[in-house]
Amino acid sequence: MTTTVQDTIEREITVRASKERVFNAIVDPNQIVAWFPDTVQGKIEVGERPVFTFGEKEIQLYVRTIDPHDYVAYNWVPCGSEAPDGFLGDVLAEPHTLVEFRLTEVPGGTLVKVKESGFASLPALTAEKTLGDNTDGWVYMMGRLETLISQE
Repeated sequence: MTTTVQDTIEREITVRASKERVFNAIVDPNQIVAWFPDTVQGKIEVGERPVFTFGEKEIQLYVRTIDPHDYVAYNWVPCGSEAPDGFLGDVLAEPHTLVEFRLTEVPGGTLVKVKESGFASLPALTAEKTLGDNTDGWVYMMGRLETLISQE
């Protein structure tokens, strides 16, 4: 019997801040560490391969697209059973997911949508656990982003 893993996680929040403010919180290494990774090594710019650290795990990204104040997309290798300690290396050469942030101006602030897709193409041992971990993770991280911006 074959099980099909859900391919996508989507979360959204509305924050009382400009798109520019939210965008900077996503791409500025000095700001993103206040809500997402513990540290960032490198630049969050198109074509760059920064390393995000979460506790003891180091995760290399490939920054795919940045459309200032509107959209940010990067690929990463989720830390499931196949990469429990993180991943450093050529992200695009391994099974990976795509993380996208879309920012839309709405009355009173900015709608922030995060979408992570590609779970169905991950190795079977990794896909289901990673989907669950990242589903909970995005709820937590988006809450942290909302808290950070609302305190300003």
